[in-house]
Amino acid sequence: MLSPVPPSSHKSYRSLEHKQQADMGSVAAVMNLLLCAMPIISGANRELISVPSVVHGIKGKPLSIAVETKFDEEGVQFQGTWFQLSPKSNHLVTFDKNRAIHNMLLKETVVRITPPIVSLNFTSLEDADEGDYQLTINIIHTRHNKSETVTKNVRITVNVPLSIPVVEKSSKGPLVEDQDNITLTCTVEKGTKPKFEWFRNNNPVNPSKRHMFLHNNSTLSISPVKKEDIGMYSCVVKNPISNFRSKVMDLSIYYGPYNLEVYCEQGLRTGKVFTVHQGEMVFFDCLADSNPPNTCVWISRRDNGTEVLMTGPRFEVASLKLGHATEFLCRAFNNVTNKQDETHFTLLVANLGKGRETLVQEKTAVSFLTIIVFSLLIIVCVLIVLFRKSCRPKKVFMKIYSRPVPEEKGLHRSGHEDATEDFGIYEFVSVPGKMESREASCRSLTRLDSARDLHTTIYDVIKHVPETPTLSLLK
Repeated sequence: MLSPVPPSSHKSYRSLEHKQQADMGSVAAVMNLLLCAMPIISGANRELISVPSVVHGIKGKPLSIAVETKFDEEGVQFQGTWFQLSPKSNHLVTFDKNRAIHNMLLKETVVRITPPIVSLNFTSLEDADEGDYQLTINIIHTRHNKSETVTKNVRITVNVPLSIPVVEKSSKGPLVEDQDNITLTCTVEKGTKPKFEWFRNNNPVNPSKRHMFLHNNSTLSISPVKKEDIGMYSCVVKNPISNFRSKVMDLSIYYGPYNLEVYCEQGLRTGKVFTVHQGEMVFFDCLADSNPPNTCVWISRRDNGTEVLMTGPRFEVASLKLGHATEFLCRAFNNVTNKQDETHFTLLVANLGKGRETLVQEKTAVSFLTIIVFSLLIIVCVLIVLFRKSCRPKKVFMKIYSRPVPEEKGLHRSGHEDATEDFGIYEFVSVPGKMESREASCRSLTRLDSARDLHTTIYDVIKHVPETPTLSLLK
């Protein structure tokens, strides 16, 4: 049997039940809110319509903000609005799938749409039309009984085409390096929103300590000017609908002298020492990088003193009038920049024969002799290779050393090893009155010797002698 619940317990139980019901109601409200927001969120994530973010228009010309729909128009219903957000808020038109209601305060010739196409059209663009616009469309899917809301923003700019720019400089006179400044200005007569760029010899001019850009880059200031600023300057002006380049302007600057050097086509040079042949006329040229050209002065130094010899870029001196070593100096002066530079050199007079030509010929002869020796070595090597390939000395030596050596049986060989009885002591006796026979025998032997081969042995000669001595020889 259950005990009765106290009244206080009933009250707490009821309060707990009411609290749970309230919590459940809150959860249900949140769930309903999420369910209602899901179509909007899903619409934001899906690309249902496409609108350009920025549209550039020309003042006084028509303009259309094209809207591309990416949903099936047959199975949906939609409604929406076009708003101008800036420079002031303004309702332009409300529309649905079949009709559009324009703001009655606006002229239809200014802004208009034609459903189901929801592109915003301007018949004649004005300055006041520039600003930010917003398109909002609520898409209702009748088959699935759900809706999606899509919002797109677009900015319209109103522009005027630019005219061809013109470059002007602040100074018409000559510019001197490290002394003068220059300001270049690029101007356009027509156009809106111009952007300026500067070029020198078709290369962009970048800001630096001496190069400054003013007034939206329309002005270029160079302070001070230097030699490297010389060139052809131009500016490019552009806006969203046009782009033009100005004519080039030549910027000339006086500078120098730089890199002063003395040149001579005669004699020999070693550093700053020139050696020339005795008795010839010597010519020197003093050259430097300068604008305008320098004024040159030639000076000689002798016994701790100086003497001005002549002025001009070329110096002539007769070597007969000089000693063995004379020091000269060339001083270059720019009358516009008021800068000068100088360089010194020493002139030696010597008996060089034919001077540089003789030395050059000797060097050429040495080089030619080297070439001849080298060529002879190559020819000898080639001949050795050809001799080895044609004569094959190795095979010849092999044949010589591979011949059989006959056995030695005495000091001489007869060539008839088996006729041992032919060996003995033979004596030829000269008998008086029988010279004819002997001479005949000698002549016959001589003819025999000449007829025989060089390899005829002693045995060959003996066997042709009559084996039986004649009676005349025995008597």
